[in-house]
Amino acid sequence: MSDQKRTQAAVDEEGRVDPTAVLGTPPDGEPPTFGDAPRVRAGTVIYSDVVVGDNLQTGHNALVREGSTLGDDVVVGTGAVVDGHSTIGSGSSLQTGAYVPTNSELGKRVFLGPNATLTNDPYPTRREATLVGPKLEADVSIGANATVLPGLTVGERSFVAAGAVVTRDVPPRTLATGVPATFDPLPDQLDRRNEES
Repeated sequence: MSDQKRTQAAVDEEGRVDPTAVLGTPPDGEPPTFGDAPRVRAGTVIYSDVVVGDNLQTGHNALVREGSTLGDDVVVGTGAVVDGHSTIGSGSSLQTGAYVPTNSELGKRVFLGPNATLTNDPYPTRREATLVGPKLEADVSIGANATVLPGLTVGERSFVAAGAVVTRDVPPRTLATGVPATFDPLPDQLDRRNEES
């Protein structure tokens, strides 16, 4: 039995995996495991040693690398990338082109807007460094084209505006705007949990 058939056989009957999706690459390691009712669209690649909860939804050409864990009701949008050994909490939504680097941690109901970029390397190609992605706590929203630098924590319910560049930890319930981002108290109309994806 091929890896593709074995992996798809483990997917619940309600789930739909497009025939052009690649499940379980490279061939070493355990095939990815899925909860109930996944919807994996064309061109998506999910590596070996990935654990996915119920109701995964991917866009086209999404990528989830080895050693990552995704909770229930997660959306990985078209062209979004979850690099290896990252954790994505239940109810989180990664929109088109969002990037989550190796060793990142996203809490429940985190929202990454289109082309939002998290980073994990403080000195790209210049010197050796431990790669540590950001930690985004529950109900954080990161706007389109925003960037969060390595190893930072974005506190619960914080809102990072579109295009902002976060260069230091963001306290809980904070609005971060600008380059580099400055902080203000979260406006009352934004001080609530994110909706499920």
